[in-house]
Amino acid sequence: MIETAAASTTTTTGTRTSTGGWWSRRPWLGMFVGGVALWVATVAATFITENANLIPTIILLGSFLVPVSFVAYAFAHADEVVTAQRLLTAFVYGGVLGVLGASILEAEFLRSPSTASYLYVGLIEEVVKLAALWLLARRLPRYTIRDGIVLGATVGFGFAALESAGYAFNALFTNSGLSLMNLVETEVLRGILTPVGHGLWTAILGGVLFSTAARTGRLRLTGALVGFYLLVAVLHGLWDAAQPIAVWLTLLLTATGVQWQLLRIGQLSVTQTQVHLFTALYWALLILDALVGLLVLRGRWRRATAQDRQAAVVPVSREEQRR
Repeated sequence: MIETAAASTTTTTGTRTSTGGWWSRRPWLGMFVGGVALWVATVAATFITENANLIPTIILLGSFLVPVSFVAYAFAHADEVVTAQRLLTAFVYGGVLGVLGASILEAEFLRSPSTASYLYVGLIEEVVKLAALWLLARRLPRYTIRDGIVLGATVGFGFAALESAGYAFNALFTNSGLSLMNLVETEVLRGILTPVGHGLWTAILGGVLFSTAARTGRLRLTGALVGFYLLVAVLHGLWDAAQPIAVWLTLLLTATGVQWQLLRIGQLSVTQTQVHLFTALYWALLILDALVGLLVLRGRWRRATAQDRQAAVVPVSREEQRR
């Protein structure tokens, strides 16, 4: 009974308590549902009125809605050391530093496209986000794996929000003028994929970075961190390369001799069956990549939970020894 009470007390003080009904305990869900309603209303109003002044609202609300909702969800699972101010700082500064650093490095080192460019992009963007997280977390009073996952996800989602806004803005402009439909399709697709992208990858790195700091009291570069960084960079690179890989697999499985010859001169024509196969392979690759990332993150989170339980039992054992 004493153990149960101690564990309950530790859990209450270690994470934020929530009271009220089912809906009130999930503010992130209300934020998401309300945001979706506002975004749909804005899109509908823009189509009806053809008022271009609403386009920035569509871009910003659509790009930030999913990342901010997931950050709010993560905040509810963080320890007390992760305050709202720290979370906002990580989202804004981490996202801006990540996008800025990645743009500069990619412009410097990826001047000529190549097959390995996808891997290089993964290596660059993940190291920049990790550096931003390290910079923002260097003076925390204490470190836990849970906080590392939450802050890492926040930096990643900040990066994703700004990146999505850039893609949406570019999709708006076409050769025939502004295309609201392209903008909406880009926002919807990136919104669906955002939860298993940058936020997931940086959350994994944050958990590994804080795992060592939880034992030593300071952030350090370790072999485990380098290993997980390479894993995350590969997942990132494969995610970006899913489309060309799906094209190659489709041709490998179904292309005829004539199609291979046309491909060599850049005049390939494909059948409807090949289009369907490409779509299936593309989404299968994305789902597989996301599942691997989610399994890795789940392992880090379970380790954090196990450490919390161990910390809850230790004081009880010492008290029993005194008695």
